[in-house]
Amino acid sequence: MQILRRPLLASALASAFAGALALAFSASAAAQQTVNFWYHVDNAENTKLMDELVKSFETKNPDIRIKAENVPWNNYFDKLFISIAGGKAPDVAVTRLALQPQLLEMDAIEPITKRLAAWPGKADLANNLLDINKASDGEYYYMPLQYVAIYLYYRTDLFAKYNLKPPATCEDFLEAAKKLTLPATANGGTELYGFGMRGGKGGHDNWGPFVLSQTGFAPGAMNTPKAVAANSWYIDLLRKHKVAPPSAPNDGFNEIISAFKAGRTAMIFHHIGSAKSMADALGDKVSAVPVPSCGGGRWTYFGDESTTMFKTSKVKEASWKWMSFLSESDNNLKFNEATGQLTVTKSGALKVPQPARFVKATMDSLAFAKPLPLVPQTADFVSSVWPTTMQRALNGEISSAQMMDAIDKHFNAK
Repeated sequence: MQILRRPLLASALASAFAGALALAFSASAAAQQTVNFWYHVDNAENTKLMDELVKSFETKNPDIRIKAENVPWNNYFDKLFISIAGGKAPDVAVTRLALQPQLLEMDAIEPITKRLAAWPGKADLANNLLDINKASDGEYYYMPLQYVAIYLYYRTDLFAKYNLKPPATCEDFLEAAKKLTLPATANGGTELYGFGMRGGKGGHDNWGPFVLSQTGFAPGAMNTPKAVAANSWYIDLLRKHKVAPPSAPNDGFNEIISAFKAGRTAMIFHHIGSAKSMADALGDKVSAVPVPSCGGGRWTYFGDESTTMFKTSKVKEASWKWMSFLSESDNNLKFNEATGQLTVTKSGALKVPQPARFVKATMDSLAFAKPLPLVPQTADFVSSVWPTTMQRALNGEISSAQMMDAIDKHFNAK
């Protein structure tokens, strides 16, 4: 009998040990929190960078697992809003400032004001970013992740050739545009226009520095004499002064970029997202400065992406750790490596791969950079109202006053 007891004892001990291991593993798994994170990227390189960031975070925070899901851009926000309506939102997602009012109306997002105040990395965020992101109720819901600000690209070779300085005001801009509009016979066989005007979709951020610097979207503001005159001034760049190509009413991003690189235009508006391709194509023949001031005011378009936390999250502290990790200097720099947008930190801005002159133009623009109105009407303004009315105005089908009246009614119809 004693001979039989030893195997039984060994078996019992083995079972007990296995049970203890299972309990320990179960306890460990239970202790680990999972953060569901949604984002979007447009190439495989960005996905690889995100995987590297997840691995780095999980190594430093072994009790947290990041489940990062790359959602295709073409249905990213549709999927996000459907998930919110169904009570199945992720814990954290990348979103845009323009959507903040809608998310607040849905009572979907968690304020991070107190967490942000205690975060050591706050002082490293670029100036004015938090002020731009602040909600109408005074709370912060968005952690800055990347941003752009529209600035003025100019051909340094052409400006030097005609002894011009980059424009600081609307008046300077028009003077330079006139001098840089030349027939092919006077410009080595290439017809030159001073300004690559973007009259097609997306051109509202080229129009804004000249018009929104002098008005706003409040009821009646768009059709005041001053606002109508500012819009007329912009339209006249093509119709009266002819400093933009005849194709301007229909020109979009590809058209203005191609003409600028080819030396057919001397000035365009865009942001740091195109800086690398500009530098690759033109080298030191291109530089950038903030948009000119007009009528005593200054305005430029602020484009952003941030992370936000959803109220339904059951792992809010872990979610905050992940959000703040993505916005820390070197981590944020890595996130923005392949996107071409600008890191949100001062320390990271010193290390970005884009030439310093483009980084400086972006950061110098933050003091007067603003988003379009954070209201539901903005989406249709961008996609249809502005391009349709601007194209008609540039073609002489409607007046400046009629265009501005249409914009005012779009935003303020009762």
